[in-house]
Amino acid sequence: MPRLYHTLSAASLSLLSGLLHAAEPLSLPAQTILGGGNDGQDLGLPLARHTIDSERIHAANAGANLSEPLQRVPGLVALNRQNYAQDLQISSRGFGARSQFGVRGVRLVQDGIPLTMPDGQGQPALFDLDGLQRIEVLRGPLTTLYGNASGGIIQGYTGEAPFRPTLDTRTLIGSDGLWRSRLRYGGQHGDLNISANVSRLETDGYRDHSETRRDIANLRLGWDLDDASSLTLLINSLHQPGTQDPLGLTRDQLRQDRRQAPPQAETFDTRKSVTHNQAGINYQRRLGNDDLLTLMVYGGERDMQQFLGFSGGNPGAGGGVIELDRRFGGGELGWQRDTRLFDLPVTLAAGIAYHYQGEQRKGFVNEQGLKGGLMRNEFNAVDSQEAYLISTWQLAPRWELVAGLRHTRVEFDSDDDFLADGQDDSGHTRSQRANPAIGLNWNWTPQLSLYAALGQGFETPTFQELAYRPDGAGMNPSLKPSVSRNAEVGLKWRTERTRVDLALFESRVKDEIVTGGRIQIDENFVNRNFYTNAGRSTRRGIELSLEQQFDHGLSAYLAYSYLHAQYERFNTVDQAQAPVSHAGRHLPGIPRHSFFAELAWHPENTGFHTAIEAQGMSKRYATDNNLHKASGYTVFNWRAGYQHNLGNVTLEPFARLDNLTDRDYIGSLIVNGSGDRYYEPAPGRNWLVGLGLQYQWR
Repeated sequence: MPRLYHTLSAASLSLLSGLLHAAEPLSLPAQTILGGGNDGQDLGLPLARHTIDSERIHAANAGANLSEPLQRVPGLVALNRQNYAQDLQISSRGFGARSQFGVRGVRLVQDGIPLTMPDGQGQPALFDLDGLQRIEVLRGPLTTLYGNASGGIIQGYTGEAPFRPTLDTRTLIGSDGLWRSRLRYGGQHGDLNISANVSRLETDGYRDHSETRRDIANLRLGWDLDDASSLTLLINSLHQPGTQDPLGLTRDQLRQDRRQAPPQAETFDTRKSVTHNQAGINYQRRLGNDDLLTLMVYGGERDMQQFLGFSGGNPGAGGGVIELDRRFGGGELGWQRDTRLFDLPVTLAAGIAYHYQGEQRKGFVNEQGLKGGLMRNEFNAVDSQEAYLISTWQLAPRWELVAGLRHTRVEFDSDDDFLADGQDDSGHTRSQRANPAIGLNWNWTPQLSLYAALGQGFETPTFQELAYRPDGAGMNPSLKPSVSRNAEVGLKWRTERTRVDLALFESRVKDEIVTGGRIQIDENFVNRNFYTNAGRSTRRGIELSLEQQFDHGLSAYLAYSYLHAQYERFNTVDQAQAPVSHAGRHLPGIPRHSFFAELAWHPENTGFHTAIEAQGMSKRYATDNNLHKASGYTVFNWRAGYQHNLGNVTLEPFARLDNLTDRDYIGSLIVNGSGDRYYEPAPGRNWLVGLGLQYQWR
């Protein structure tokens, strides 16, 4: 494993160089996501790919969080923090584990429209889970072909509405005041396919001070303009007012009362309000028999107000109330052709893309839950320009090679309009990089394929991470992008009843972006983290998934991941300015072992289904020095549902019990959290019951 990257590099360098040289005059769209589409192509792709179908997305669960279906994907850690003010924690092979809010290091896409901003920060709450037909998760070196912060790809595909008009509703109740209801309509009207849904989620939350209300609306319109072209319009809206933030707990607070919120949450009334609206258009046209043209344009707005757990009134602190007024948009133009080069069948895909976000950022004093005086006022803008080429070569009947190159330039600009503190914190930084990737696949038999891949990726800091310097508020130009070199070998085996995926991988990261410590101003420490770069780190691991169908409607599934992630070089100083080395320590937030297992029973022609689930992980460290940790755990869940047809009406009652043994464990960690508040406890035994009702006009 330690030599995996170098071994594969030596074996394929000349081949990559030749292919890129052959493809040099060509260029086209990132809309062509590798692995996106036909499941039958899976054996020919040199990457780790898992598809979650509609049945598993909409199983007996709340249907409110992307973490519910993603738990079954090896290599991915998707955690519900029981805190809707901070969204989910999602990491892929360790990329993104540092995130204290939102998602970093993993790109989110729905129907070709990015849900990740140009600076690399994504919001998983924007996925339209009620309308998704499938979710595809890609991991491995080839994901680096999709630009900044693509340590993994999570892409959702909205299903076309049924031909006959269909109206359905789904309502559930559960522990801790949980209530969720959705209304969905779909149907084909001439050349227009309509799919729309609205939903509301309300909960008191497992912990104190975690009450939430979230409203979501989604609309998909699809037109078949003619035999050669189609147009899809997507509109998404999220409104989440006054979501309470229970913050993290210290170890002592956790022992005293795991459901409490720390005193700061009540004192400063920590909460977050978000309104997010966006729209996108996808246009595809077939030109002749060999060319496919794709055009995607999107845009939107996001307004956010957040009350943090401190006043932020000290000079340079930037305020304890943050307001963001963001506008964003962009587009991609792509072209794809099936042709022949050097007398070999080849698919070429190339494109250009532009993405932009601009936001007015203000900070105010948090006067015990009320907005006080202005402490920060600036306009931040980031834009990215990208061009890429991806080629898929059929070298022989059983050999397929994928090679690609993507060039990305990301620019950050910050204009400081708050000069009352006597300094101008404006700044500018630019990053650009060309990332190559190559993968080779061999179909040993019609059921078994072996593959190997290499790729280089990079990740810029987000604007939230650039927002604070070690000496106070203001853009931190010393924070650099991280660069990764990734290698993978794997196998896939498919039979009528069995699916096996195995991958071994290694990533070496330079300038890993990490939490550097607390801001220091005039010998005083302010309750606010800043970010810095670790020298070098490595990740090595194994991913295994096994799915087996048995007689009488029985099936079993196992997903297991082993990940060894550690710093090779990372030097900091403690509060006494003494040097500290973290070399050899484990990266925080990343379990070495994690798994999901399921035994399901779905008798044919009965409409009944039930399953027992088991999931767990080994210990995770909360800090870079590995002095604080969360113990490992295993929990068991049960679900069941029944579908019954009565003419045009379909009834579907369902129920779910999570954490059957009422185990106390830590659901998620706030990596290097301030005030030693690292721990976010998971609920004990909890339940939900619901009823789905569908009517179809026939």
